[in-house]
Amino acid sequence: MAISVAVESPLQDDVRELVALLNEHLLPLSPIEFQFKMTVEQMAGADTTVFVARDESGRAVGCGALKVHSTELAEVKRMYTRPEVRGKRVGSALLGAIEALAVDKGIGQLMLETGTGPGFDGAVRLYTNSGFAPRGAFLDYPDSEWSAFFEKSLTTPATA
Repeated sequence: MAISVAVESPLQDDVRELVALLNEHLLPLSPIEFQFKMTVEQMAGADTTVFVARDESGRAVGCGALKVHSTELAEVKRMYTRPEVRGKRVGSALLGAIEALAVDKGIGQLMLETGTGPGFDGAVRLYTNSGFAPRGAFLDYPDSEWSAFFEKSLTTPATA
């Protein structure tokens, strides 16, 4: 399956649909107060870049976003792939595009929050296979049993 990933507006109907499917997927997995969602309107803000994965027919099959908090810290947000394309590296392609943009922007640390439990096993596998390491809570996220936090350094340490 050929997939293309590009920066797009989250305000398109098919991207709104993906975000609605993500919200629906997350609803039964953890208490609502531990679901840190961005609306599509928030995703359209100047601090956030949205990537959309499309199949060969142009159908939106996945999305993810980079939210920049500072010159040193950016966050992976709103990662989702349709169930029928899971396991076909769509999430990896999205995460790769997000990471590449963060590197281009000179961001030093890429972080993310995801849920815990079996419903998040695929996400955790994607992040750890992509070089993210567990860490504690960051920014204003509460430390709780419902969240898992990850980080990846995007700067290469200088060698002596």
